[in-house]
Amino acid sequence: MASPIKKIIRTELTEEQKQQQTLESLLSEVALNKDSLQETLLLLKELHESGLLEALKDLLKAKEKVAKIAVDQALREPVTNLINNAMAAGGALTELNPEVTGKLVSGLANGLQKAEQGLEDNSKVKMFDLLKVLNDPDINRAIGFGLNLLKGVGEELKE
Repeated sequence: MASPIKKIIRTELTEEQKQQQTLESLLSEVALNKDSLQETLLLLKELHESGLLEALKDLLKAKEKVAKIAVDQALREPVTNLINNAMAAGGALTELNPEVTGKLVSGLANGLQKAEQGLEDNSKVKMFDLLKVLNDPDINRAIGFGLNLLKGVGEELKE
């Protein structure tokens, strides 16, 4: 039977051996990532030649001043109004039926085309023409939609 191990001998690497292992590991990584490293170097070269690299370095040096300016600009009333309006619009859009919104947008595009054609014709609209077009089902549908839209807006404005 073998005798039990009573002493564990650890091999301590010298500082030079540690550096050698680090270099070998680094060279291995460079070899594995040759293409991406070459592209990174090309990118850095382009940034340097265009002057953007120096601008980025200066920007990083002045990061506290830049951050303060960015925060000051973001806290301006027009910017906060923009953010609040975007959030309100986003909230309203989540409540709308996407199919109806799609129909409305395509209808608006079609209506703008017809309006442009009407401008090119440069014909005068008479009172009798207005009464006559009320019998057109498309116009009647659009007027009904518009009136109901105005009713809904008015109800919300009342609150």
